[in-house]
Amino acid sequence: MGEVMTADVVAVPEDATYRTIVDLLAERRISAVPVVDADRRVVGVVSEADLLYKVEFAGAVAERRIFPGRHRTDREKGEGRVARQLMTSPAVTTRPATTLPAAARLMDGKHVKRLPVVDEHGVLVGIVSRADLLKVHLRSDEELRRDIVEDVLGRTLWLEPNVVFVKVDGGVVTLRGHLDSKTLVDIAAQLTAAVAGVVAVEDELTYELDDTDLATSRWYRSHPFSATGPST
Repeated sequence: MGEVMTADVVAVPEDATYRTIVDLLAERRISAVPVVDADRRVVGVVSEADLLYKVEFAGAVAERRIFPGRHRTDREKGEGRVARQLMTSPAVTTRPATTLPAAARLMDGKHVKRLPVVDEHGVLVGIVSRADLLKVHLRSDEELRRDIVEDVLGRTLWLEPNVVFVKVDGGVVTLRGHLDSKTLVDIAAQLTAAVAGVVAVEDELTYELDDTDLATSRWYRSHPFSATGPST
């Protein structure tokens, strides 16, 4: 998350006025702003949608009296004057260590366009938007191939150079080679797919041993990287 989030994030206090927030969004060309308390902990978010309720309910006094229960929260935001009255709370937030796919799923599941990034104390440290998540797909094929060869296959799986042929074309990775086991093939493909910027993986790897049964056994789940198997 840290590689794509905006660390220089602007925020407003709970008593920031409606006009202050409108001016800030226009000046910074952003669509929402986190609301923080005195310790800079995130307590909510004010978006353009929250601010538009004031426009929607302007002059609608008669309607509010006739339908007192209709869109109560929306009306309250429309009457709000400061951030604590305008914001959507609690805010949907994420942590710096969150993976990009997890952040994307959170945005989709919560129907939000951005996520304030907070530390373990809830203090604001950055913000990530949908556009930020898409930036990883601007990485070149050469960068992706280097990460896969050096980090995934080399440092993580300890495979010798040239054991696996790696081709990257438009973010689509092709893996070709012969490995010791099916489990190792599956892990290589999964770790490659998790590299930021990879669009898809074409797994053309073959293997010497189908260790599927062993990999799903209770012993193997607790000793996934042992090469000797259970003792007898």
